[in-house]
Amino acid sequence: MDLYFSPLACSMATRVALYEAGADANYLEVDPPTKKVLNDGTDFRSVNPIGLVPTLRTDEGVVLTENAAILQYVADRFPQSGLGATQGIERTRLHQWLCFIGTELHKGLFIPVLDRKAPQEAKAYVLEKNLSRLDYLDKYLEGREFLLDHFSVADAYLVTVINWTMATPPIELAKWPNVKAYYERLRQRPSIAKAIAEEFELYKAEQARKKAAA
Repeated sequence: MDLYFSPLACSMATRVALYEAGADANYLEVDPPTKKVLNDGTDFRSVNPIGLVPTLRTDEGVVLTENAAILQYVADRFPQSGLGATQGIERTRLHQWLCFIGTELHKGLFIPVLDRKAPQEAKAYVLEKNLSRLDYLDKYLEGREFLLDHFSVADAYLVTVINWTMATPPIELAKWPNVKAYYERLRQRPSIAKAIAEEFELYKAEQARKKAAA
């Protein structure tokens, strides 16, 4: 299978999941400004017209988009990994957390704050309105190791999003000690440590390319 990704973007969650599952995949880096696939110079939009990562091409040639859907596909494709959830309320809880991370944290909180073109007034409004999501998460994580009763694709997604606090100074994790402890603990997990280290090196190379092109 092929995973189209950009360094340290939300696509890193799928890399973590694939590492966790011990699955083989081709990792195809997409340059965000040009939408070029760096491996071969092709136009990424010929694969995903919207131009967003992650995008996954399965071994059968099916192209999947949207982080939550791809993560659930990986969990179902490799059930021995334990990344998913059984039918019933546990699977519904997994859906719940993937939706919460994707809408309330990823798109609702972090993307506006990370947007360099967004006015400061808009960022201040987002922080005032949406930091309560981290309050909710902090309370939920008290006394818990994972979002479910085991490591799942929801944890892979959450760690990926929390990792963005490195680039969002207004969101200081010390204010949410349970979230901070969760993040620091999971960063030590081999699949996550490997993904962050590899993508950070790729991110530095990406920034060097941008500087050279400026």
